[in-house]
Order: sequence, then C-alpha cells, then structure tokens
Amino acid sequence: MQNREQILELLTQILVDEFEIDADDITPQASLYEELDLDSIDAVDLVIKLQQLTGKKIKPEEFKAVRTVDDVVSAIEGLVKE
Repeated sequence: MQNREQILELLTQILVDEFEIDADDITPQASLYEELDLDSIDAVDLVIKLQQLTGKKIKPEEFKAVRTVDDVVSAIEGLVKE
C-alpha cells in the first residue's frame, strides 16, 4: 500500500466486500454518508478494518473530518507515511 491508487483500490474492495456498495458508485469525490449511504456505525467499522490492514492506530478525531472517499485515501496515506 504505497500510493494513492493502491489505497483507493484497497478502500474500494473494503467498501464492496464489507458494506455491499456498488464499485461503480465509489469515486474519489463520492460522499461516504450521502452518496455511499454509510452511517456512523459503518464509519467505525471502516476505521477498524483500515486499522487492521495498516497496522496503525487511527485517532477518531482524525477521522471526523473525513467526508469523501478521497478524504479517506488522504487519511490513510498520511498514516502509512508515519
């Protein structure tokens, strides 16, 4: 998981497998809550899944600002560079 494309690919796979979201709906600009219909419990599940995959602790306050797929990719990118 080195670059944004790989992170987006991984995130897309998680959203499709875990949350049954259509892969065609997952774009960098897609809103997690409005367009992809995730709720706060889904967001927590997503954070847990991402923590397992990255081996990094994600602070809840860092994830509060996340609104779009691209925001998640940026957050993960920042984590894996730490």
